[in-house]
Amino acid sequence: MVPSMGRRGAGPAIGIDLGTTSSCVAVWQHGRVEIIADDQGNRTTPSSVAFTGTQRFIGNEAQNQVVMNPTNTVFDVKRLIGRRFSDPSVQNDMRSWPFKVIDGQGDRPLIVVQYKGDEQQFTAEEITSMILVKMREIAESYLGCATDDVVITVPAYFSDHQREATKNAGAIAGLNIVGLINEPTAAAIAYGLHKRSNSETNVLIFDLGGGTFDVSVLTISQGVFEVKATAGDAHLGGEDFDNRMVSHFVDEFKRQHRKDISGNPRKLRKLKIACEKAKRTLSSTNRATIEIDSLFEDSDFSSTITRNLFEELNDDLFTKCADTVKKCLRDAKMDKSSIHDVVLIGGSTRIPRVQQLLQELFDGKELCKSINPDEAVAYGAAAKAAMLRGDDHENLHDMLLLDVAPLSLGLEAGGGNMVVVIPRNTVVPTKKERVLSTPVHKPRACIKVYEGERCTTRDNNLLGRFELCGIPSARDSSLEINVCFDIDADGILDLSIYDKTMGKEKNRITVTRDMTRLSKEEIEEMVWRAKKYKEEDEEHKRKIEAKNELEKYALKMKSSVKKVEGVIEQTISWLEATNQEAEAKEFEAKMKELKGICYSLVVEMQ
Repeated sequence: MVPSMGRRGAGPAIGIDLGTTSSCVAVWQHGRVEIIADDQGNRTTPSSVAFTGTQRFIGNEAQNQVVMNPTNTVFDVKRLIGRRFSDPSVQNDMRSWPFKVIDGQGDRPLIVVQYKGDEQQFTAEEITSMILVKMREIAESYLGCATDDVVITVPAYFSDHQREATKNAGAIAGLNIVGLINEPTAAAIAYGLHKRSNSETNVLIFDLGGGTFDVSVLTISQGVFEVKATAGDAHLGGEDFDNRMVSHFVDEFKRQHRKDISGNPRKLRKLKIACEKAKRTLSSTNRATIEIDSLFEDSDFSSTITRNLFEELNDDLFTKCADTVKKCLRDAKMDKSSIHDVVLIGGSTRIPRVQQLLQELFDGKELCKSINPDEAVAYGAAAKAAMLRGDDHENLHDMLLLDVAPLSLGLEAGGGNMVVVIPRNTVVPTKKERVLSTPVHKPRACIKVYEGERCTTRDNNLLGRFELCGIPSARDSSLEINVCFDIDADGILDLSIYDKTMGKEKNRITVTRDMTRLSKEEIEEMVWRAKKYKEEDEEHKRKIEAKNELEKYALKMKSSVKKVEGVIEQTISWLEATNQEAEAKEFEAKMKELKGICYSLVVEMQ
């Protein structure tokens, strides 16, 4: 069982769309889904965490730190979670991140920041947990009660490691994760609840967000959401389009001024913010201007980018999106004419070239834009959360989700070949076994588990290396080892290995998993750290509020005292000028006025 910080309340279950660039939280109540806004009215929250010499910021406040404090502002953590430090995608991303990432134990990436004057190291799970805590706080402020039960969304193409790491992040945040849901499946729920059609509908969900890309084909019929196939790239999204623009303008700045800003995190972040703004502008116009005063060494930067140039810079990425759609249709064994609706999800689907490619693929078919691309995933997550909690509303009562495994799972055989045990797009949950033989003269054996679609294991993703110790001797020339693959509804693999010859109960085999996964003890330590940081944040917040209240009161009193001093001076001046001629009633009126003002000051001071 994954540890947590304990139950705090029994409020309604919430759904959290945990995004690369921004996150969204929703709840099912009063028979419908409600997207929850923060205290500023924002319905999405930046997935950023910033650290300073005095405190920690999450969300919008962290986003405000990104230019002035780039090396201590962490973003894009979804691209890091569940990955190895040596992963080529991590190494590539590190070139564009202003914050520092180092190689930790077992090839685990660690994020390094300066916090309260000390160097601190965080796993991607810990940073993610901070974002999850922020989303829960937004929900609790709206609901007026504590809540712990949550459904968290993940890209359909997330690996086993990434899914497990996301669940661990929820545990560190003190959440009770009642389920994970694939983002396109969640969006399909939003689509299904919105359409409410009784006829069978084939839907293609095209989900292109800030950092991940998924395509899923589903058949929706009378409350049953059946995923036929899924494809995608857990490392493709708006961030990549932005980075292409940044590289282009770094080169242009070098040509204009003969200066290289590629090694300056603060200036690069400033340029990237301008590129993000230009990208959004290009969604509605054919040309965008970038102007940055004193970008580097007092040199201003001014340039323009056309929509055609933007599309040229990212042409291979757009082609990759189109090819993924074709692959998903082939895997689903469907022709494009069988698709009733193509649903756009994720902020990057606003890019005109993306929409143009999809329309060309589907012979000019009108794309479905009736659901909010930024909120649909959280919407579906909230509906699933309510369903898992037993809400008997008529729209949820008969809902059934049939999702699939996004990647094939298998074992390494002789010669480094991949032996598939569970093919991709197998409906989950599922359970399959494979029998391996090992020579009896070897007291130990190594079993390697992979995920991926290539024929050789070196081209696939290593999930774990399992060392079997204490293998008993036998009379036969080989010993049969049974490997059982069990994938749950969240798409997470549980592996059990036992001596088939001797039986499960008669022979227990020690299994050592690889070091990239967090141990129970490490999670418990991170839970403790999360609680400590939260207490420190609350104490700092109390200190700031107390300081602000004192300052406000002091300034108010100062103003009131000045007002009283002014009235006193006026009264004395009046006495000196008119005290011989004034009538008794005039003196009495002045006295009443002065007492009233002084009394008001006394009341304010209490």
